Parts: sequence; structure tokens; C-alpha cells
Amino acid sequence: MSMNASSLTLPLSLYVHLPWCVRKCPYCDFNSHAAPAQIPQREYIDALLQDLENDLPDVRGRSLGSIFFGGGTPSLFAPEELGRLLDGVRAYIDFDPDIEISLEANPGTIEHGRFTAYRAAGVNRVSLGAQSFEPAHLQALGRIHGSGDIARSVEELLSAEIENFNLDLMYGLPGQTLAQSLADLEAALALAPAHLSHYQLTLEPGTVFYHRPPSLPDADLIWQMQLECQARLAARGYDQYEVSAYARVGRRSRHNLNYWEFGDYLGIGAGAHGKLTIFQSGKVQVIRTLRTRMPRAYLKQAPAERRCERRLVPGEDLAFEYMLNALRLMEGFEERDFEVRTGLGVAAIIPTLAAAQQRGLIEPSASEKESLRWRPTEFGRRFLNNLQQMFLPK
Repeated sequence: MSMNASSLTLPLSLYVHLPWCVRKCPYCDFNSHAAPAQIPQREYIDALLQDLENDLPDVRGRSLGSIFFGGGTPSLFAPEELGRLLDGVRAYIDFDPDIEISLEANPGTIEHGRFTAYRAAGVNRVSLGAQSFEPAHLQALGRIHGSGDIARSVEELLSAEIENFNLDLMYGLPGQTLAQSLADLEAALALAPAHLSHYQLTLEPGTVFYHRPPSLPDADLIWQMQLECQARLAARGYDQYEVSAYARVGRRSRHNLNYWEFGDYLGIGAGAHGKLTIFQSGKVQVIRTLRTRMPRAYLKQAPAERRCERRLVPGEDLAFEYMLNALRLMEGFEERDFEVRTGLGVAAIIPTLAAAQQRGLIEPSASEKESLRWRPTEFGRRFLNNLQQMFLPK
């Protein structure tokens, strides 16, 4: 496929991993760790800035469209330290004029006035880990907050003039009924979030729940929860644009969209992942990056050693890696975008697309561009893993 460097000016994001929590939740498989008595905030922020400085040669001349503070519980860090980090990032790399800067926050760790200070530091979007409003379910999930903390956090957000906020909400919880899942959703909607992440609890390897599984609702009940909650969200003006993401008009998560559209992102912090697309010798190369996982080992690294592990994604794996992301989107993907972001010709996936279409998993749809768009059918979204696995290398 003939390409030029200008074709590869992809959106660029920055992911910042802050790995400490008050305590580890039994369902969580993220790189998070119980916080020490004193989190080494200044030392850690210095290490993050060193990470970014080392990565600059890969992104020279590009600008950031979004920054996401994830964890762990980023709201354990002082606003002053996050502000120092953002000032440092801005000194290294340009920000888009409308940059989205998101912070994950636990409703149980927010003090009065905290969001006002985060807003002053530069944060303009917050994602609150509500998960449920039912006390028994919050306790089963190991959460440190109550339903009242969620409402108080939203009040704090609005007083800080942060109206662009997301609520994380789970369904399929231990012992949960359909009525309870709908009550959780109604409680969330009453707080009028701009965005809702509504996803099924899954038992991930390496978690407490995986090794000691709780009693979960059966598959048919979970499917009913999903369908009825989707209908209520649609009726209340929330557009589903991804498997578990719903947004009011103009409030889609720019950062997460960049992941799902196979854009580029730098990852800094303990265990952070990144992805970079490089145009070299007339070919597209996709590089995955990974940093040292354990916070203590990460902080012990000298600046000269603070290089991330880099892995070139083999060409035969690119179609599958692209589809792991793009097929999560309700709108699917454009053939031209597939070509630009993988360097592969669309002919490489036409037989698989035809086979998936024959099985009712995917369908072509009209496009505003010259190339064809493909999107999962309702059946394909229900069996998304099956659809994605069809693109594995033979």
C-alpha cells in the first residue's frame, strides 16, 4: 500500500498511571496497590516527568488532545502535585486548544474543595467510580464509599464548575436482581452525568473474585439487565457509542475514543502502557510500550534507566489488535481508517469480513467518506469476542 508521512498524523493522548488505592477491590485487575502511610507524591511526579522527557523524541512536533489520570486512585494525589505535573507536561509538549484532561476519583477520598483545586490545576473532566448505590453491593465490591458520598462528590464537582463528568456503574453484581440494577441506573441518572460507563462485572484472572468467585446472576438475567438499562439510557438522551459507554451530545470521552480508534498514546508511570505509530522506510510500524510495573521498583530506577520496554507489533497481528479496539464502537470503522492506522490494505481482511457478515456478526453501512464502513450487528455485539477472534492470524 502506498502511503506518506502526512497520512500518519494520528491523534495523540497521554495516560498517567497513579498506582495507589486506599485498598484493593476484590474484582480489580488493574496495576493498583494499597497506599503506604505516606505516598511519595513529589518523588513520583518527578519520575513521571522523567518518563515523558525520555519519550519526547517519539512525538516531536505533535500535540496532545487528551490527558487521563488513571489508577489506582488519582484523587489521593494533592492537586498541587498534579498541577506541577501538568505544568511540566505543557513545557515539554503542546496542548490542543480544547484538550480534555480527565481525573479518576473515588467518592470516598474527596474532601471539601478538592475538585475546585483540581480544576484550578487544569482538570476539566472527572470520572467517579460509583459502581453501585446499594450499600450491600458496595460492601461486596469492597468499595470504601457509600451512596451518599457519590451525591456529595457530584455536588462538589458542580460547585467547581466541572459539569463534564462520568459515572462508572456496574451490573451483574453478586446477588443483584433486575430491579436493583435498574434502581442503580435511576440513581445515577438522577445526578445528571454527562457520560455513563455501564459495564458488566467480570471475574478477571488474578483477582480475589476470580479465585473465590461470588454467586453472580445467570447469563440470561444479566442480558436482560443490559437490554433494559440500554433502553432507559436511550430514552433519557444518552447515546451508546461503545460497548459500555453512553454520552450526552458532545460529551463522548475523547481519550477513550482515541484508544478505540487505534490512535497513539504515551503511557507514563508504574506499569503504564503506550502505543505509537511510526512511519519508517515507507511502512507503518506500531510500537507497544510498557513501564516497570511495581511502584517501588519503578521509583528506584535512575533517570538513565527509566526507559520503557518497547515491542514492535508483528504485521500479522495488526488486524486483530485494530479490531480489538474498533469493533467495540457502535459505528464500527472505516476501511480507509483501517489502512491508515495499520498500514495494511483492506484486501487483507475482506475474506474475514465476508465470513463474519455471513454469520450475521457484522454489516456494511453508509459512510460520509469514500471508503466503506463496517459495524457489528446487535448479534455481533452480544458475541463480540467471537467476532474479534475471527481476525486472529491463522
